[in-house]
Amino acid sequence: MRAHLLRQTLQGVLLIIFACVASAGVLAQTAAPDDDAALATSQAAIARQLGDYQFVDQRGQAFRLSDLGGKPVVLSLVYTSCYYVCSGLTVHLRDITKVARKALGPDSFTVLTVGFDTPNDTPERMRLFAQDRGADMPGWYFASTDAATLERLARDVGFTYRASPKGFDHITQTTVIDRAGRVVLQVYGQDFNPPNLVEPLKRLIRGQEIERGTLAGMIRSVKLFCTIYDPASGRYRFDYSIVADAIAGILALGMVAIAIAISWRNSH
Repeated sequence: MRAHLLRQTLQGVLLIIFACVASAGVLAQTAAPDDDAALATSQAAIARQLGDYQFVDQRGQAFRLSDLGGKPVVLSLVYTSCYYVCSGLTVHLRDITKVARKALGPDSFTVLTVGFDTPNDTPERMRLFAQDRGADMPGWYFASTDAATLERLARDVGFTYRASPKGFDHITQTTVIDRAGRVVLQVYGQDFNPPNLVEPLKRLIRGQEIERGTLAGMIRSVKLFCTIYDPASGRYRFDYSIVADAIAGILALGMVAIAIAISWRNSH
């Protein structure tokens, strides 16, 4: 009877471990974003005329995209709970914006950062997000909007995102919009070189066409998705830490159960 109880305990622990490992494989398959599809969606937005979406800025003031007309707009979509990639992208964009405005003029273009986690990215959260990153400056709107408007905006600018165990996986994309409200360029990655944005803005301000790189070059040179960065491999990967923590906890409980069963057996 005691041996049977011990076998049942061991079998239960092993079954739970196998279930966790299998779940990890399923999560990895479902959470892994498709870079090629996201890039194709993003590039398909080039030359698309955008709608007149309505937003609320970080100070609670309502405005429309058309209110920013007359100058190019640099658009980034973030979520305020993303403390690595979205934060890093915003800080990097802040630094490039300072460089660009010194070269092109303080009022030469507008920056628009939109929170796509609509239930949580409220005007107050957007204000704090901007303030904490030193990006609350003139001519930069940190905006909130409703879910329906965000869905239309993301579709129109070719922005791919999906829920993940840590928040969202999303393409790290900065979109350049001309003064007529058309998408003219996508810049990828969170730490792109300043000329990748400043030079196109310079051409737009001068009324010239923008030259774009090849898709192959984009795929080779950037990390498209905001997942978990692995510095050892230089790639973004699915984060297994949740599953690993769960397995470790289960193993610990299993060992305790085995120890109790052995102790009980020896005492009898």
